[in-house]
Amino acid sequence: MPKTRAARTPGAATRAVHAGEVHHGIGGPVAVPVVQTSTFTFKSVEEMKRWAEGRSRADIYTRYGNPTLRVAEAKLAALEEGEAALVTASGMAAISSTLLTLVGAGEEIIATRYLYGGTYRLLRDYLPRLGLRVNYVETDLGGVEQLVTPRTRVLYTETPTNPTLHVVDLRRAVALAHRSRLTAVVDNTFATPVLQKPLTLGFDAVVHSATKYLGGHSDIIAGAVVGRRALVERVRQTVIHFGGSMDPWAGYLLIRGIKSLEPRVRRQSETALTVARFLEKHPRVARVHYPGLRSHSEHRLARRQMQGGFGGMLAFDHKNGLAGARRFCQRIQVFLLAASLGGAESLAVLPLYTSHYKMSPKELAAAGVSPGTVRLSVGLEDPADLIADLKQALG
Repeated sequence: MPKTRAARTPGAATRAVHAGEVHHGIGGPVAVPVVQTSTFTFKSVEEMKRWAEGRSRADIYTRYGNPTLRVAEAKLAALEEGEAALVTASGMAAISSTLLTLVGAGEEIIATRYLYGGTYRLLRDYLPRLGLRVNYVETDLGGVEQLVTPRTRVLYTETPTNPTLHVVDLRRAVALAHRSRLTAVVDNTFATPVLQKPLTLGFDAVVHSATKYLGGHSDIIAGAVVGRRALVERVRQTVIHFGGSMDPWAGYLLIRGIKSLEPRVRRQSETALTVARFLEKHPRVARVHYPGLRSHSEHRLARRQMQGGFGGMLAFDHKNGLAGARRFCQRIQVFLLAASLGGAESLAVLPLYTSHYKMSPKELAAAGVSPGTVRLSVGLEDPADLIADLKQALG
C-alpha cells in the first residue's frame, strides 16, 4: 500500500487565524460575530447559584468575559505560544494590571531604564504611592542580581525599546529573573510575536499595546497579556475589579487585525530597513536608531533573537537638534504627524512632545532621547514614496 504523508502541523500564524473560531458547516459565518452586550441571561436560578459557587463558567457580564473577546484571546495565545491570554481596554491597562497583580505594598520591581514614557510614568509617579518600589538597570541588565532583595518580585523590560530601539537580551533576562525567583515580564509591542516570542525563551508573561501592530489599523485602543494560564487568570481578576476590560467591538477589530498581522509586519520591517539605510547616509542625520543596521550597538543581539526582520519602528537624531526636527515634521507629506504606531499609515512624531513629554533633561538623557530625536512608524506605503518624502522633508 502507498505510504500516506503525515499532515503538516500548522504554524503559529496559521493557528492564530483560526484559533477560537467555530465554523458550523454550510451557512456558518466566516467572520467572528460581535456579541455586543453588557449582560447575559441565566437559564435558571440554579444556574445562577452554580455560577456564584464557581461551578459554572457561564457568561454573565462582559466585564467578566465575552464570547468575542475569548476568540481574540485564543488567537493571541496561539501567536505568542502561551497557555492563555487576556485582552484589556488599553496597553496601559495590561501593564498596570499585570504589575499590580504581581507586586504588593512593600515589594519591589526591577525595570530596565529604557521604557515607553507611559510605563515610565506609571513606575515613577503612581506605583510608589501604593508602597511599591522600582529600581532601574540599563538595557545590558548589569547589576540586576545586586538589586534583588527578599522583597523583589518582578523583572520588567521591553525590547526593542520605545523610542530609541535598544535591544535587551531576552535569554539573559530570563536567566537572571529565574535565578533570583523573579517573575519575568516583557513588553513585546514593537517586535510582535511575528519577530520574537519571549514565552518560548522562558518569560512568564508578555504584555502588548494591542492598539499598535496587533490591531494594525489605527482604529482601536486595546491591550493584552499572554503567559502561563495561572498567572493570566490572576491578572484577569485584577482587570475585572479595576475595570480595564475590553469592549466586544474592539475585540472584533482586534481579531480582524490579528489575521493580517504577519504579512503586515514582514512588509513594514522590510521597508523600515530601506528607510533606515537611506537616513544613515543623509548629511542632516546625526544618528539612526534601528537594530537592523550594522552600525547599531546591539545589531548582533537583534539578529540572534529577532526572526525574519527587525520591526517597522525606527528613530533618528537630526543634526540641527530640536529646530531641525521641528522643521522636518512640518515638511512631511506622506508621513503623517501623529502619535501612536503600528498602523498601515506611516507616522512621524517628536518623543519630546509626546511619549516623553514633561521629563527632565536628566530623564531624557537616561532614556536616550535628544531634543532632535524623531520617531518613525513605517506603514504599508510604497518605499520609494517614503524615501522621496524623507528626502524633501530633510532638504
